[in-house]
Amino acid sequence: MPASERTFIAVGDIHGDVANLARIPDIGRADGVIVTGDLTIRGQRPEGKRVIDAIRAINPAVHAQIGNMDNQDIDDWLTDQGINLHRRVAELAPGVGVMGVGWSTPTPFGTPSEICEEGLSRWIDETHALAGDYARLVVVVHTPPYGTATDRLPSGVHVGSPAVREFLARVQPLLCITGHIHESRGQDRIGETVVINPGPLSAGGYVRLRVKPDGHEGVVAALETI
Repeated sequence: MPASERTFIAVGDIHGDVANLARIPDIGRADGVIVTGDLTIRGQRPEGKRVIDAIRAINPAVHAQIGNMDNQDIDDWLTDQGINLHRRVAELAPGVGVMGVGWSTPTPFGTPSEICEEGLSRWIDETHALAGDYARLVVVVHTPPYGTATDRLPSGVHVGSPAVREFLARVQPLLCITGHIHESRGQDRIGETVVINPGPLSAGGYVRLRVKPDGHEGVVAALETI
């Protein structure tokens, strides 16, 4: 039988507030849920587990990574569960891969999981090297690319990562789903790469991905609101 289209829901910046999960249309019938980072607010393993358990109660297929607000033991637990996307590659459909890089570049707040620009760039390249078998690629990176509609503070200052931007401009994946900057819910492009920040889940934002069957071009992504 020919392959059918697959659908995934991406959410991020959950920060322990899972109330809106069940309100996302058809989330239980999706082929999986992708979590872009920040499950908690400086949370440890029990809090991260609570968030993932809430997602699994609705849809058991999860790919998740920590953001800068999550502690390392949540990352360890995600690995133990076999669902960690941070510095890993997974298959969404034949010929379509997803690679993840969590944490964030340094913030003024000294959050638990921060890495310098050089380190983030290294992680991105190392993870991309694992994705060589996929002709079509979705990138899930918690820190948004610099100088876009997805990394701008209310003051207008851009606080995203030059390393993420450089990678997207050079590699041109189909899609980048990001987060971290709550105020920059929006969509932009870097070359042919669509970049989407759905904003925090508590504000109702999420991304719906429609992954075309092998042999068809593209991943169609829509920024939606509950």
